[in-house]
Amino acid sequence: MKFVLGPKAVAAGYRREAHDTIGSTNAEALSRARAGDPGRLWVVSAHQNAGRGRRGNQWQTPRGNLAASLLSVVDSTPSIAATLGFVAGLAIDEALRRMAPELSVVVALDGMGGGEQRNSDRLRLKWPNDVHLDGGKLAGILLEAEPLADGRLAVVVGIGVNVVEVPKGLPYPATALAALGARADAADIFFALSESWTGIERIWDGGNGFSRIRELWLDRAAGVGEEVAVRIGGEVLHGSFETIDEQGRLVIGVPDGTKRVISAGEVHFGAVAGSRR
Repeated sequence: MKFVLGPKAVAAGYRREAHDTIGSTNAEALSRARAGDPGRLWVVSAHQNAGRGRRGNQWQTPRGNLAASLLSVVDSTPSIAATLGFVAGLAIDEALRRMAPELSVVVALDGMGGGEQRNSDRLRLKWPNDVHLDGGKLAGILLEAEPLADGRLAVVVGIGVNVVEVPKGLPYPATALAALGARADAADIFFALSESWTGIERIWDGGNGFSRIRELWLDRAAGVGEEVAVRIGGEVLHGSFETIDEQGRLVIGVPDGTKRVISAGEVHFGAVAGSRR
């Protein structure tokens, strides 16, 4: 499979290192940073056998799915660099809509294809770093960072997309593009992702444009206004998902009328949240 950067990405100085198979694209990107790579490097493969997920979990990439990690070297603090996760979510969302436009459909309110119609957006962003399709996880994002000797920060944004297959044994609902009839392959998604990232990262502007990124992300977010349950260690907090703040933290309203601001946690929305009381 041939992975190619889009022309906007090339013009913006991005490079790519492609592998037929790899242990972990994130690990390889971090290795490049330690060796002095200046950043703007995509490490990409259609198969990895030692991928990493959040909270130390493994992220499986069966052959034909997409594993892509972008190395950026920034002058930002870790908290600002962490907001690149929202850039990644928006970039994946835009790339998928471009390559598989059937992911957004219009349906009749009566379900019969006639009469009044409304937009039914099947593709949504889930806080903090998942992309869901029809309620199942389609893509995940993992950020890793290391300080460099010159005081800057090496940030790796790892992106995994279920293109042809859902990894086995997952403890949550998941889906893949091929199962829904989408014809795009991993190379197609990567091409579009490299283009969409370039534009959205420019809006982010080293963190200066996060207010706009926040607005765009909330417009595509899953569960805004819905009941939410957040597991934080051994505690499960219930409330309603109100927004994310200017640092990208989850803000929920709890039953006593106060608000809680959450930096990290396992999130469940809607009926699932209610069932976990």
